[in-house]
Parts: sequence; structure tokens; C-alpha cells
Amino acid sequence: MLDFERAWPRHTGAKEEAIIGRLGLKPARYYQLLRRAAVSLEGQAHDPFTARRVLRRAA
Repeated sequence: MLDFERAWPRHTGAKEEAIIGRLGLKPARYYQLLRRAAVSLEGQAHDPFTARRVLRRAA
């Protein structure tokens, strides 16, 4: 999730299409899972920059 978010940092129509097409998720579900990944220790260790950015945006 964090790798995908790093590749698509801005919320656009193309990003929504990629979420549906590549990940097979509805955008709302993607953002739920993304926040969960960002708060996890594994996610923060994997990509701390993207995890912090996701959490700042969600706050």
C-alpha cells in the first residue's frame, strides 16, 4: 500500500482508476487500508516518509 501511495502521491481521477484497476479495491477501502499500513510498525519501518505523509494528511 505504501509503495503504491509513494508512486501516486496526489489524489486524481487517474489514481482512483489505478486503485480500482491495479489493486481491485474501491478508493474508500484503499484509504482505510493505507491508514492502517501507515500506523503499523511494519509500515513505518518500510517507508517512514510516506507513512508520516499519510498520517499528516489524515489528521
